[in-house]
Amino acid sequence: MSQHVTVNGVSLVYDEAGQGTAFVTLHGGPGMSGRGNDWATFQPLTDSFRLVSYDQRGSGESEGQEPYSHAQFVADLEALRQTLNLGKMVLLGGSYGGFIALEYALTHPENLHALILRDTAASNRFQDTSKDKAMSSEFPMDEPTLDRLFSGQVRDDDDFRDSFAMIQPLYTVERDPEREAAQLARIPFRYQTHNWAFSRNQPAYDVTARLPNLNVPVLVTVGRHDWITPVEASEELAELLPNSELVIFENSGHSPHAEEHEAYLALVRAFLARHLPAESPAS
Repeated sequence: MSQHVTVNGVSLVYDEAGQGTAFVTLHGGPGMSGRGNDWATFQPLTDSFRLVSYDQRGSGESEGQEPYSHAQFVADLEALRQTLNLGKMVLLGGSYGGFIALEYALTHPENLHALILRDTAASNRFQDTSKDKAMSSEFPMDEPTLDRLFSGQVRDDDDFRDSFAMIQPLYTVERDPEREAAQLARIPFRYQTHNWAFSRNQPAYDVTARLPNLNVPVLVTVGRHDWITPVEASEELAELLPNSELVIFENSGHSPHAEEHEAYLALVRAFLARHLPAESPAS
């Protein structure tokens, strides 16, 4: 059952289950994603961890209020950690949530046992690669629509929905049109959040120079066929992070945690068993 917590002037909606070390997930896609996918995917970990998945400000069911800056997202996570008394935690960030996870880790490394990154990047330098992958795909793409998406210039929620529907088939290795339609119908599109993130945050996003100073254990994961945060971006992360390991899922696109679910969970459990303190339930 979902719960509400007020931090920094907004009400955030979250789900929680399990006991032990906190395992917190950060969803991607500001304004077009939410906690639901991570919450469903990582449920098996509640046998060993206190799983917390929440909708970030301006996404899912949580309240929206500017700013939607990386600094604000980090401040919200820290306030959530303190308010829910999560202590030192494991943090998993996927896609855009990986940006926030990295920013949080660089700001509050003392609050993390470990960091798990899924299909993300340390900078915006791979955007042209993503666009080229989309334009050269088998699916019909409208380049001006793609450019508006990437630059945070969608006109309203309906335009946002239509634009995402165009790129939706790119995300997985095996297409399931019925599943895609059901997913599209469930997404609570909020174009203002997306536009802020992609017009203000994304152009300046680059944490590469700071990564060599982050000594938290990091698991970097990516799908071999990811179009939006390609393998090269994860390879760069693994190269720059001094205490990291990289695992590429050969039969996945942007969501190996869902596309190769059992293998992904097994990897996470093994990684945390090696890196969490001996008294952790995961050990």
